[in-house]
Formats: sequence, C-alpha cells, structure tokens
Amino acid sequence: MSAFKFYESTVGRKFVTGLAGILLVGFLFVHLGGNLTMLVSGGLFNNYTHHLESLGVLLYIVEIVLLGIFVAHIVTALNVQLEKRRARPKGYAVNASKGAPSRQTLASRSMIVTGLVLLVFVPVHVWMFKFNQGQPSPTMMHNGKEIRDLYGIVVTAFKQPLIAWGYAAVMFLLGFHLRHGFWSAFQSMGALNRRLLPAAYALGLLVALLLASGFILLPLWIHYVTPAPGL
Repeated sequence: MSAFKFYESTVGRKFVTGLAGILLVGFLFVHLGGNLTMLVSGGLFNNYTHHLESLGVLLYIVEIVLLGIFVAHIVTALNVQLEKRRARPKGYAVNASKGAPSRQTLASRSMIVTGLVLLVFVPVHVWMFKFNQGQPSPTMMHNGKEIRDLYGIVVTAFKQPLIAWGYAAVMFLLGFHLRHGFWSAFQSMGALNRRLLPAAYALGLLVALLLASGFILLPLWIHYVTPAPGL
C-alpha cells in the first residue's frame, strides 16, 4: 500500500492524528520547560528566548515543521470525526459511559470542542507574545547585550485578570483534551493491546496533569506573585 493510499484510509488518518498529537505533546513539554524559567528570573527567560531567536533560519524551519504537524493533527482529526458521524446509523447516540478503558467519557466526547478552542487559542497566543500584537518589542540589556524583553511582554499581559484567567481556563481545557487524547493516540497508531491499556490510560492522566498544571501555574503566579514591570 502506498503512503497516499494509507493516508486515505481511516486507519491511516487515525495513525497520522495520533503521531502528530504525540509530537505536539513532546513540543509542549519543551515549551513548558522553557517557560518555567520565568519563575526563576526574567533575565534567564529572556536569555533563553534570545538563544532560540539567534538560531535564525533553523528556528523558522522548526516553526514551519511544527505548524505542519499542528495542521496535520487538526485536518486528520476532523476527517476521522466526520467519517464516524457519516458511519453512524440515523438517530444513533451514546449517552452513557462504558466500563472498559476505551469507554466514552466527558473528555472523549468533548475532544472536538476542546480542540476547536485550542485551534482559536494558538494563533491568538502567537500574535500576543511572538509578535507582540504587531507592536515593536521592548528590549533590555543582559550581559552587555541588548535583547528582546519577552519577559516584560508576558508579565504585562498576565497582570491583566481577564488574560491571566482566560489563559488558565484554556490550559484547563488543554488538560482535558490530553486526558483522552494522549493515550488514545497510541491506540489509534495500533501500539496498544489490552494488557497495556491501563498503563497508557494512567500515563495519559499524568501527562494531562503535568502539562495543564504547569501552564496554569504560570499566568496565575505572574498575576498574583510576580512584581509588575518597573517595580
């Protein structure tokens, strides 16, 4: 079977959705690790982001690859869901959760909703912090170098209650999305059997808790604990 024919099949699309999702989870852990340097000092975070930006073309390539993975995950996930809906008998509905590890849960039933919220959130997040809403970015001196003050941009944003709590709410939904999505990604790729399902289910919960709690901590810590810029 050719790669194109494999992708055109439901199994192939589920595989691509799962693989892209796992790669995005890996990126989220790296992204969270970098962001947590803000809790140490603004200079450390700005120096970290300066090193990333100094990668130049390589950084653009990584961003393009990430964008491609993100789009692949969205497109294939929507295609799989549409195929499921078309395959259901008319009037079919599932209202009760089953007892097996693959049971329908609130997290699994809300995957499309949480996914669409994240789809809206990502470009807003990039526009706010990477592009500073189209405004020139402030700079600061660090170790004798003038570098972009991304820390100042983030702190200024999260000092606004609506942005801090809105960001935290979306990160809660991210955890909800990952609660089902992470373990089911391996199932979609055919990497699980009945014996491994409980461990995968537990790992999905752990991944969701780690990422959601880390990303929720950041805006609320900055809003309530971090001094405002200039203080």
